[in-house]
Amino acid sequence: MFNVRVYGILIGENKQVLVSDELIRGGYYTKFPGGGLEFGEGTRDCLKREFKEEMDLDVRVGDHLYTTDYFQMSAFNSEHQIISIYYFAHALEPIKVPLRGKPFEFDEQQMAVYKEKGETETFRFIDWNDFSEEAVSLPIDKIVAKMIKSM
Repeated sequence: MFNVRVYGILIGENKQVLVSDELIRGGYYTKFPGGGLEFGEGTRDCLKREFKEEMDLDVRVGDHLYTTDYFQMSAFNSEHQIISIYYFAHALEPIKVPLRGKPFEFDEQQMAVYKEKGETETFRFIDWNDFSEEAVSLPIDKIVAKMIKSM
């Protein structure tokens, strides 16, 4: 089974990189914003939808950056192979959701969502000088982080 994921690299005005801090089934992950491709959806439309659902943010999807080119098993289901597609994303409006200053700084509402759904997320910018492949958790994200830093 293939699991196609689409992620956006959004770099802020001060060359900061947007990340999502997520608590999923007891595990803490820092990753790029995005999520799963739904049936009947193109990858760019998926990314627009994910930003709208997760951040209530309209984005323009820019250039393609990377698509997984090796086998990566899902961290959540050993019967799924992950294919991740990364694009640059550009905010078309100011970010409305609260941006956190520290990793995994969940508020009471987000923890209530976690108790109900088994996952929750929050967002923050990482300053360019502090951003590296060590700043993200997932193996494919680490490759992309290294690519971004070498640009």
